[in-house]
Amino acid sequence: MNVLALIDELAQVGRNPSTGGYDRLAWTAADVELRAWFTQTAHARGLEVETDRNGNLWAWWHAELPGTALVVGSHLDSVPSGGAYDGPLGIASAFAAIARLQDAAVLPGRPVAVVAFADEEGARFGVACAGSRLMTGALDPDRARALRDVDGITLAEAFAATGRDAVHLGADDARMRRIGEFVELHVEQGHLPSSTGDDGLGAAPLGLATSIWPHGRWRVDIRGQQNHAGTTRLADREDPMIGLARVIIAVREAAGRERALATVGRVQVHPGAVNAIPGAATAWIDARAGEENTVRRVLADVARTTGFVATEESWTPETRFDEDLTAALNDAVGPDLPLLPSGAGHDAGVLALAGIPTAMILVRNPSGVSHAPEEYADEDASVLGVEALAEVIRLRSRARVLA
Repeated sequence: MNVLALIDELAQVGRNPSTGGYDRLAWTAADVELRAWFTQTAHARGLEVETDRNGNLWAWWHAELPGTALVVGSHLDSVPSGGAYDGPLGIASAFAAIARLQDAAVLPGRPVAVVAFADEEGARFGVACAGSRLMTGALDPDRARALRDVDGITLAEAFAATGRDAVHLGADDARMRRIGEFVELHVEQGHLPSSTGDDGLGAAPLGLATSIWPHGRWRVDIRGQQNHAGTTRLADREDPMIGLARVIIAVREAAGRERALATVGRVQVHPGAVNAIPGAATAWIDARAGEENTVRRVLADVARTTGFVATEESWTPETRFDEDLTAALNDAVGPDLPLLPSGAGHDAGVLALAGIPTAMILVRNPSGVSHAPEEYADEDASVLGVEALAEVIRLRSRARVLA
């Protein structure tokens, strides 16, 4: 089972012909097709598949064995016009690693599971890592059910449209107790400085993430007076687009002053007519940095310079991955792999905050581009990633070779 061949099987699922990227938003037709692929791929290797109460997919290798499970995997959804590797590389590598062990007549000594967490990107309903947050109890189910996409469809309605009942959403304590460790393999995103002094992984094919930067999402609502674009004097206009422009510039300038990362990645204008002065505009801010206080200063600077106060919609504190597990992975895969923080959030971070020993393997992306069609995983590094993950599964599951 070749990891890149598995990725190629998904090449047309949710493909955007205009951009070449992928539109794989949660609980859409593309997402349903991806979930069917997950099930078929798992069954081809004799794995048992189930969907939990929050829509996360699980493929079990010897679920009957005693002890807590070693869980590997990632997610399958994408941002609009996203890349091919963010999420799917972790799923495909997990399946390929298990196939490699099966072909070598290796039997785990504890349960092993491949998980595909639902709605990791949060691109449709605005809350990232929704499936893992719900499972761990970090996301209130009533809030989740009421989340709406740009078309006004609630998460509960989208969930139901795929044949599931959103009434069961929420913390899954029994499943959490079953998870002993979680290892997520992921394509490298960006080129943050690593322990080797390089920008990102440099020439190294693999690395390990040590932490996830604190990060959050905020909403800025700007009110104006809707009016005719061709009859309203400039002096009489209450145009929220002017405030929107100030917010966008202020976010960039504040991030530069604080050496943070901040973006206005989405705006919404009402009513959105070319010949009408808008009545309202909304901007969503994504801000991240190595320290929480730095992120908070960015938002304070934006409020001070524009007069608009942002409403926090989500926040994730700094997340440290398990040092012992990370060291064990370095011993198994390394030695001396580059260590670096992640500026991107992951389901691994959600589980780490919930107390699950968690670690992340990163696969080299020479360009560093992610969340875009140009996203790329180095071919040789991808193969090494599968070999590394197979070795991690072998060691951490206390596997043995059948006679």
